[in-house]
Amino acid sequence: MVSLLLALGVLVATFVGFNIGGSSTGVAWGPAVGAEVVNKTVAAGLMTVFVFVGGWTLGRNVIDTLGGDLVPEFSLTAATVILAFIGLGMLVANIYGVPVSTSMTAVGAISGYGFATNTLDRAALGGIVVWWLIAPIVGFWVGSLIGRYIYPYLEHRISIPESEGPLLTYRWAAIVPVPQLGPGTTIRELYSAILVLLIACYMSFSAGASNVANAVAPLVGGGSLDIEPAVLLGTVAIGIGAFTIARRTMESVGNDITDLPMLAAMVVMVVASTITTFLSWIGIPMSLAMATIMTIIGLGWGRATRTATVPELVTGEAETNISVDTLAAETDDGPSPIGEEDPGEITTATQLFNPGTVVRFVSFWILGPSMATLLSFSFFTVF
Repeated sequence: MVSLLLALGVLVATFVGFNIGGSSTGVAWGPAVGAEVVNKTVAAGLMTVFVFVGGWTLGRNVIDTLGGDLVPEFSLTAATVILAFIGLGMLVANIYGVPVSTSMTAVGAISGYGFATNTLDRAALGGIVVWWLIAPIVGFWVGSLIGRYIYPYLEHRISIPESEGPLLTYRWAAIVPVPQLGPGTTIRELYSAILVLLIACYMSFSAGASNVANAVAPLVGGGSLDIEPAVLLGTVAIGIGAFTIARRTMESVGNDITDLPMLAAMVVMVVASTITTFLSWIGIPMSLAMATIMTIIGLGWGRATRTATVPELVTGEAETNISVDTLAAETDDGPSPIGEEDPGEITTATQLFNPGTVVRFVSFWILGPSMATLLSFSFFTVF
């Protein structure tokens, strides 16, 4: 009976990891696939490798938090039910097309169990929630400062050319394929592609550091699995998702994010990954999607506010229109000083974000963990 229940728990954990792989791979590798730096198969393989590295290193800290700090221990039955609630929360959000925070849903389901059994460490939960409030604000303001003071100069000095055709071609020397520049590919384009590749690997590492725990922490906390095989299980499950359902999400994110200049996408990926990696280091589960979206909004807002001085922004005298074209705006002579930039140079053909969509995302970030907590609490109170 125990072995059958453990098999069920492993199956449910695999389902959760599978869904994590489908969503996280699109966020991490969409820009690289969209820019044709790598194909989807190579992206899925690299995602799996770096998820394992992140889970094996910093991910242990998050597993400790979710598997032992919030609640001292889990029964195997409780761990399986909690994982089922996590998977259900992801399924509901996916149906509505919202990039759900698996970390927040996992904390909610575990907290509901802790409330029902009176075993929850409220101080540990409070520390996590505080960081959930701080991290999006940090992402927004770091993005804003970069957009207002740094990004225009990066855009003026650093161009990322994209030629037609493959980045590299191969010629065979005996039985060894030797790479060479593709038709029209410049050295600068090659270096830019390598940078995009490295940033995507870094983002995969941060995703593994934060998200492997969401799939396996209850099983580790209950003593059903040791941490090493649990990390392997989570990695394999995320990898399966990366090689299957993530093919659609990579294409979707890649096609959508090409409207965002590649330089802006790279800045967002570095900032969001750094926030997530830092929080994983201190054992706080964090949504990579949340950090990414808030950094995008901050970067666009900061770039748009260069048309006004700080006093004008504080008094509300300035109007800002945040769009994708805001991030692409540049002049031949370089960016104008802050407050002197002509608003006419910043077009607003394509909105960077829809306020209604942002409200929907934030609502689900609040509603998802709340519902997971309530459902878990109700179940364990009754049964």
